[in-house]
Amino acid sequence: MIDHFALGWVTPVLSFLLSCAGCAVGLTCTARARVAHGFASVAWLGLGAISIGGTGIWVMHFVAMLGFYVRGTETRFDVPLTLASGLLAIVVVGLGLFIVRTAGVGPVALVAGGLITGLGIAAMHYLGMRALHVGVEITYDIPTVIASVIIGVVAATAGLWLSAKVRNFAAGAGATVIMGLAVSGMHYTGMAAMRAEETDAIMPIDTGIGVGALLGPLIIGVTVSTIMMLLVVGLAPSPQEMEAQEKFKGWQGRQDELQRETAAPRRSQLL
Repeated sequence: MIDHFALGWVTPVLSFLLSCAGCAVGLTCTARARVAHGFASVAWLGLGAISIGGTGIWVMHFVAMLGFYVRGTETRFDVPLTLASGLLAIVVVGLGLFIVRTAGVGPVALVAGGLITGLGIAAMHYLGMRALHVGVEITYDIPTVIASVIIGVVAATAGLWLSAKVRNFAAGAGATVIMGLAVSGMHYTGMAAMRAEETDAIMPIDTGIGVGALLGPLIIGVTVSTIMMLLVVGLAPSPQEMEAQEKFKGWQGRQDELQRETAAPRRSQLL
């Protein structure tokens, strides 16, 4: 009864590209967070979480869901649960990025961050599934669910490691593709766990909104947020420029200190 590709290859390809775009912008933000300090570092981590968790994961999830169809039914989405799943994705990615930024990429911090983020992403996915109403009962194949959770944890751990290590364009491009494939793999593995029994007793759906009503705001929201993120990233100094500025400030501070130390004995001699 279930068709995950009702619109053909449009939804998997588009969702993968959106995931790559979100992860790419997020990685540029985390690269800046590594060389920034104080509030600026936290702000860059927050933007990275919004980009990776929002566009790279949550938007990818719901764009892919546009191709989901159960034969003979209407697909509708519960708006509060849908928005809650998006907020959850951003929060857990932010927690993982903060753990790695604070504690480094040692085994303990990486495993802790990967578990929190991966389990959170899996919870986001199944909360999003809970927001889906199709008029028939949906069940899940437990081994496939477990496999999707494992993929989510491994993908999150790899993503956090990449967020702390990527330093050039080639590595960033490779990391973007890896993260996009991992997110898409987790999503479609979770979707493969879904089961819908063949039945003539299709329940009427009087809650939520249809795919058409969801598509317009989703496209507008993604477009506006992506443009804003690209403007912020494009106008801000690159990580290399920020690092050079920090080195220059350190050198300038040492020069000022040396001048003060040199001037002190001269003042003493004059007195």
